[in-house]
Formats: sequence, structure tokens, C-alpha cells
Amino acid sequence: MTCLKAIIIRELLRFLHQRERFLAALVRPLVWLFIFGAGFRAALGLSIIPPYETYIRYETYIVPGLCAMIVLFNAMQSSLSMVYDREVGSMRLLLTAPVPRWWILMAKLLASAFVSVLQCVVFLAIAWVFDIRMQWGGYLAVLPALFLVGLMLGSMGLFLSAMITRLQNFAGVMNFVIFPMFFLSTALYPLWQMQENAPHIATAVVWNPFTYAVELIRFALYLRLEPVALLCVCVCTVGFFFLCLRGYDPRKSFLRAKVD
Repeated sequence: MTCLKAIIIRELLRFLHQRERFLAALVRPLVWLFIFGAGFRAALGLSIIPPYETYIRYETYIVPGLCAMIVLFNAMQSSLSMVYDREVGSMRLLLTAPVPRWWILMAKLLASAFVSVLQCVVFLAIAWVFDIRMQWGGYLAVLPALFLVGLMLGSMGLFLSAMITRLQNFAGVMNFVIFPMFFLSTALYPLWQMQENAPHIATAVVWNPFTYAVELIRFALYLRLEPVALLCVCVCTVGFFFLCLRGYDPRKSFLRAKVD
């Protein structure tokens, strides 16, 4: 528990001291919400029919996807800090601590998910001020959904950080992972529209884990549970974390070369 507390406090302090990171995490989804949202609404119409068969504003529809975007970018930023720590040598000290390696990685993962939830809460508060609002119960129900999504995307980010040898290479990998995952999902448009207009792309959307993260958040905001999305998020979290443990296994030659 001392290790867990220390890592969480370290991540929170790092996040609070990097004000540019916090502003960037909020500006990006706000631009999509108010600028791109207006353009998409004009193109798609004043309202759309999401899977739960109710008419809503387009801005309200994309709020869950933008929350998932915040979690995704924070997970990648947290993984970037792991690559940086490995290059400066602090990762070697952390991994040689007298605690199990999996617990260190789990503490890092929990800290990243907690920071992601805080960012999403601020974003939802700003959206509420501009009259883009959900049910009050939805704001409470979405918190565990955001945390689960943070665990899934954080596990994926940790796995990527274990596979990257240089800090300079991480920016390219982030763009290669983030933008396809975001655009090939239901963050901006419903699945049924893609199935009607681009069935081949819709197939990629169905196989995209980020799609189920978005749907889990979306249904939670409307006080509904999507069991398929919940199952997919949990399975992907376990799978990515298992790959992360293998990636940070000191017996693997590629990691030993990085740490040494």
C-alpha cells in the first residue's frame, strides 16, 4: 500500500505541475465539442437516433466519445512518462523496489485511471455550464465506467511503452494508435449510419476496442448498462495488462536492453 500511495501521489503531482498538459487535455475535446460538433450537426441534421432510440442533440451524443478521447490521450501521456523514466534511469530504480513487479505496474495503471477520471469530471462540468447536460444520476453512474475505460486504455499504453526503445519513436506510435482508434469508433457517429454508408469501415469499428469503451460510457451516462461493452472492456483490460506484464518481464531480451 505504501508503494501504491507513493506512485499515485507522484502521478497526481506530476499532472498538477504540468498545467499545459491539463489545458491540452481539456482544449482538445472542447474544440471537437463546440466547433466540429456544430459542423457535424449541420451535416447530419439537428438530431440523430442513437442505439437507445431517442432524439438528442448531436453535441450531447459526442460527449461520451470525447470523454473516451480524454482517457485515451491521458493513457498515452502516462505511457510516455514511462518511456521517459526508463531513459533517465528512474524506471530501473522503481522496478527494483522490494515489491512485486505486477503491483508496481498496477499502481501506475490505477494512478493513470484516476487522473483520467478527474479530467473527464472537469470536462463534463464545462459542458454542463454550456447547457450540454445529462441526467444527474448519469454523472455518478459514469464514474466507474470511466475508471474501467481508464484501466483498459492505460494497460494498452503500458504495453506500448514496453515495446518502444526510444522516446522519439513514441510520438509516431501515438498518432498511429490514437487517431485510427478514435475515428474508427462510434465516438462521432452511430454505428448504424456507418453500416448503411460504409459497411467495410463498420466492420473495423465493430472490432475496435475503443468502440466498446465509448458505448460503455455513453450508456452509463443514460443510466443504462451495456453488457457487451462491459465484457469487452474487461476482457481487453486483462489481455492488455497480461501483455504489459510480459513486456516488462526482465527475462525478455528487448526489455533488458532498454533498462540496462
